[in-house]
Amino acid sequence: LFDQICEQPDYYPTRTEIRIMRANMGEMVEKVGPGALLIEYGSGTSEKTRLLLNAHPSLAGYVPIDIACLHVTEAAEAIQQEHPDLRVEPLCADYTEDFELPDVNGDARRRVAYFPGSTIGNFDPEDAQDFLARIAETVGEGGGLMLGVDLMKDKETLRAAYNDREGVTAAFNENLLRRMKRELGAELDEEQFAHEGRYNPGRGCMEMHLVSQTDQAIVIGDEAFSFPEGETIRTERSYKFTRSGFARMAKRAGFRVDTVWTDEDDLFSVQYLEVE
Repeated sequence: LFDQICEQPDYYPTRTEIRIMRANMGEMVEKVGPGALLIEYGSGTSEKTRLLLNAHPSLAGYVPIDIACLHVTEAAEAIQQEHPDLRVEPLCADYTEDFELPDVNGDARRRVAYFPGSTIGNFDPEDAQDFLARIAETVGEGGGLMLGVDLMKDKETLRAAYNDREGVTAAFNENLLRRMKRELGAELDEEQFAHEGRYNPGRGCMEMHLVSQTDQAIVIGDEAFSFPEGETIRTERSYKFTRSGFARMAKRAGFRVDTVWTDEDDLFSVQYLEVE
C-alpha cells in the first residue's frame, strides 16, 4: 500500500526526492567520496538506493540495515547480483537501537550513512535528534550522512498529500484496524472508523488519525476502550522542517549541514551532513 501511496499525484515526497537525486547525482557521488562504506538505514529496495549505487563507481562496501530480516536479505541478494564487484553485507537489526556493523570495513576510507525518504520526520523532535546522534557515533570522525528532509510548505499541499483522492492513504491507515483484529484479537467495527490527515500547527507536523464515526468501544482481551463519536486514534506524525530548524537539530546531534539540494518549489530536500 505504501508503494501505491508514493505513486499518487498529490503525494509529492517520493517523486520529488527522485527528481532531486537525478538532477544532482554527480555532486552527491562526490560528497560520498571514493572508498566509502555506505550504510543504509533501510532495506535497500527503493529506486533511490539504486540511483546512488549505480552512479557511484568506487564504494568500499554497502550495508543495508532493516528489522525485516527476509526483506533486507532478499534486497541485498538482488543488489549483489546487480553489482557483483561490490561487497554487500545486509544486517538484520532495529536501526533505532544499538547494533554492531558487520566486519566489512576493509579498505574503507570513511563511513557514510544513507537515510532516504522522509522517515526522519516520523520521529518526535527529541527522538530525531537522538537518532541523528547515534548515526554520528556510528559513522565516526570524518563520516557523513545523506538523508531526505521534508520541508515546511503550505498547508493545502500537505493536506492533499495525506488525504489522496484515490483513498490509498486511507486504506493504508485503516489497515491498522485489521491488524489489531488479527494480531491482538481486538473486537471492533472497522467500518465505524474513518481516515483523516490533519495538520498540527503547534507541532509543525501532519498527523494521521482514525476518527470514530459513532459512540463505540474496542475490546482487547479483558479491556474495553471507549471511543465517543469524533474521538481519534492518532497513528502517525510526520514532522516538516525549515532549513534552519533542521540545521540546528543536526548541530545538536554532532553534525554540520554541508550541502542542501532541493527542487524548484522547495517541497523537499536531500541533505549531506558531516560529523563535526
